Amino acid sequence: MSKMRFGILLAGAAMVAALAMPAQAGNLADQFASCAAKFSINKAASVMLECTAADGKLSDCKVVDAGAIPGADKAAICVADALPVGSRTGSIKVPIKFDPSK
Repeated sequence: MSKMRFGILLAGAAMVAALAMPAQAGNLADQFASCAAKFSINKAASVMLECTAADGKLSDCKVVDAGAIPGADKAAICVADALPVGSRTGSIKVPIKFDPSK
C-alpha cells in the first residue's frame, strides 16, 4: 500500500515558519498520515479547531467545525498534538485540511 500524503493549512505566519524546519516537517507529515489512517480518512476533509497555544505546543483543542467526513474531527485533534506553534500563546483557531491527493 502506498503512503498517502496529506496537506495542511495553518493560520498565522509564525506557524508556517515553524513548519519550515525539515525535521519537524517530516514528523508532521508522518503524524498526518498516522492520524488519517487511524481514523480512516481517505477523502479530502477540512476541520477547524480552537486550541490553547503555549510553550510551542497546542492543548485543549476543541472542534469548531468538522465538515461531513466521519472521523475527521478525531484525526484533526490527533494531528494537533504534533503541530508546532512557535512563540504564539493564547487561544488560536487552527484550520486543518486532509487531502489524500497531495
